Amino acid sequence: MPGTADNEHVKQRAISLVDAYVRKDADALAHEADAIGGDIDPVASELKVFASFLTRRVQETGVVWKPADSREAVAAAVADLLPPEVEFAVVTAWEAYSVGEEEIAEHYTNGDPMVRVHMLAAFCAAIGTAVYKPAELIVTLRIATGLAD
Repeated sequence: MPGTADNEHVKQRAISLVDAYVRKDADALAHEADAIGGDIDPVASELKVFASFLTRRVQETGVVWKPADSREAVAAAVADLLPPEVEFAVVTAWEAYSVGEEEIAEHYTNGDPMVRVHMLAAFCAAIGTAVYKPAELIVTLRIATGLAD
C-alpha cells in the first residue's frame, strides 16, 4: 500500500510525543518535537484521532471528565516540559479549545502549528492516563494504530 511506511512513521511520532508527556521527560519531548519536521499536520491529525479515541474510552468507562478537568490536566501535563512562552500558549489555547472556541484557540497559537501538536499530545497523555496506566496507554495506542507486533 503506498505511503504505509510514512503513515507508520507519523503514527509512531505521535505516540512518542504522548509517551514523552506521560513520562514527563522534557528531553524526549524536545527530541520528538524537533524530529517532526515537515510532518506537523499529519502528526496533529493523528493526535486528533487519538484524542477522539481516548475521549470515547473515558466515556465508556464512566470516568467523569469535564472541560475544567481537561484544562487542569493539560496544564499539569505541560508544566515545566516546554519553554514558558510555549507552555503558556498551549495552556491558553487548550482552555479555549476545550470549550469549543476554536477560533480563539487558533489565535493563542500565534500561528505556530507546534502549539496545536503539543496541546493535542498533552491532552492525549492526560485523558489517556485517566483510564489507563502509563505503559498500558502507550501499548493501547500502538495496538489501535496497528503498530503493535
